[in-house]
Amino acid sequence: MGSREKRGAVDRRAMLKGMGAAGAVGILGFPAILRAQVKEIKIGSIQPMTGPLAAIGKTTRQGNQLAVDHVNAAGGIKSMGGAKLTLMPGDTQYKPEVARAETERLMREGVHVLTGAFDSGTINAMIQAIKQSTKPIPFVIDIGAADQLTQQGVKYVFRSFVTTTTLGRKGIEYMLEIFRLSGVTPKRAVLLHVSDLFGQVQKDRTLEWHKKLNAPFDFVEIISYPTVTQDLSTEISRAKAAKPDLLLAVTRLNDAILLVQEMYKQRVEVQAIMGPGNPGFYHPNFARTLGKLAEYTLDNVPWYNPKAPLTQRVAADYEKRYGEQFTTDSAWSYQGVMVIADVLERAGTTDPDKFVEAARKTNIKDHVISGGNIQFSENGDNIGASTAMIQVREGRSRVVLPKEMAEVDLKYPVPQLWERG
Repeated sequence: MGSREKRGAVDRRAMLKGMGAAGAVGILGFPAILRAQVKEIKIGSIQPMTGPLAAIGKTTRQGNQLAVDHVNAAGGIKSMGGAKLTLMPGDTQYKPEVARAETERLMREGVHVLTGAFDSGTINAMIQAIKQSTKPIPFVIDIGAADQLTQQGVKYVFRSFVTTTTLGRKGIEYMLEIFRLSGVTPKRAVLLHVSDLFGQVQKDRTLEWHKKLNAPFDFVEIISYPTVTQDLSTEISRAKAAKPDLLLAVTRLNDAILLVQEMYKQRVEVQAIMGPGNPGFYHPNFARTLGKLAEYTLDNVPWYNPKAPLTQRVAADYEKRYGEQFTTDSAWSYQGVMVIADVLERAGTTDPDKFVEAARKTNIKDHVISGGNIQFSENGDNIGASTAMIQVREGRSRVVLPKEMAEVDLKYPVPQLWERG
């Protein structure tokens, strides 16, 4: 193990001891050096707590809070004399102008670092506030995939999440593997996508990698719809008329539910409903609301590794505390704060430039998310971030690919919506 990895690794012994005693996860630190340091480190958690993404915001805030609680229960940031983490809440309302205002407010109130905010459009607004500030602070994007977020030359911005390029590539790769394993290959596909920034970019990346990897099906319809739609009957009618073998969708939670309900109502017959990178299909409310209609839905998503002992312990604590499944939203928002804690431990200070310097040396091997070691590229992206293909089975999202992470065997093609009892 190299010296850089030692500095960045999570201390498993501290984690296990803390989890057993108080549900905590510890992070590795040097012997405490007593300095004139802050006793409280303020992390601005800006999430979509109200508006169309409120259910998501609740989950991501819970993930942020659980990580804070684990770090504090394990002794805080030891290199800073045991300084405790505190979440300072902000609400984007799923509106870029509000996200920017909340960012500026929290910066005025003295937060040391920011995390959030699920939606790429609102994250972009937050980045502009940091970019134009005379006193910029670090921002670790816990969830937010649009490629351009880290391509603006803002050195204080890091992303632990995947990019839309990774989502697009992995989505098509997993589809090809599904077709190979099942021996069934679709010829015609329809792609429906929400019209916000993420939806537009994810549509583009899906089409890009479909071409690059020479996928065997043709897109016979590409259908866009508004972010706050309450009715997808027209869009689903168009999709049905195209006679697809496969329906691909990039949605948010509410429209994911509407989509499946409308497909059931109009009896759209497909081999599967699949997300090439879809935030709507994996949320617990999706399966909870749709019941058997949610079964067998496939989704390529940044997930967690269910086979990793650390993940199992953190997921169990999350589910015990909040009463719902550990998912993309909770796992990656949890890990975002754990990355912040790791960087602070090695920086030994809240100075923004020292934070950036330490962040560039990050190498976290033991974590809860899908992918390899967490390391940041020159522009701030996590080069180890990756995804898994999940499928709703018995009301719960479960990994089917890659094989080394799989919890259940893949089901493809799937029973039609009206054949599920």
